[in-house]
Amino acid sequence: MRILALLLTLLCLLPGHAPAGAWPRAQGTWFVASDMRLSWPQDLTRWTSTLPVAQYYTVYAEYGLSRHMTLGLDLGRSVSGGGKSVLFLRMPLPDLPRHTKLAVDLGLGQIDGRAVLRPGLSLGHSVAMFGLQGWLAADGAAELAPLSKRADLKLDLTFGLTLNNRGTKVIVQMQTGRPSQFAPFARLAPSVVFPFGRNRLAELGVTYGLRGDDSFGLKMGLWQSF
Repeated sequence: MRILALLLTLLCLLPGHAPAGAWPRAQGTWFVASDMRLSWPQDLTRWTSTLPVAQYYTVYAEYGLSRHMTLGLDLGRSVSGGGKSVLFLRMPLPDLPRHTKLAVDLGLGQIDGRAVLRPGLSLGHSVAMFGLQGWLAADGAAELAPLSKRADLKLDLTFGLTLNNRGTKVIVQMQTGRPSQFAPFARLAPSVVFPFGRNRLAELGVTYGLRGDDSFGLKMGLWQSF
């Protein structure tokens, strides 16, 4: 918790931009994001108090090693719900149509104390709508634990729209996963990203389980780059 508090303090001192996804991080630049997620049962008859029944924190960082290579760190919660710490390397694939990006990544780390290999694929496409700039993205990954022969799959589908030159955005994301030891799930996660002080962006959103997830939640985060 002390490390998380320190990271959140550092985040508040840095300027903010959006995560890159399939787009490579500019060489020599950093992106760091941290968020807190709280959840409650959708069925109000199951409530015994107003306190959240689950909460967790995430930290995500990217660094542009070169024009075509991004190094990243992903700390938080895995598809199966266990704690994760994964270091990954992402590279774009060439020769795609204009405004479209495709990238592959490979990560190594631990999930719930088990060594994991995490290959991933990200597809992004820039769009223009109502005179505004936006993007569509699909980010998939497999969390493979060779020793325990477990494979957890996830796929996030995202639509985002930038509303003004200050960086205000609206985002709608469909989060899906297929843990090897649990039922598949799908949840909807809309959010708004807005300036939060000088050169800083904050994200405020909600989550609602549609399948294999009977919770709804609140997400609060910070986006920073420098």
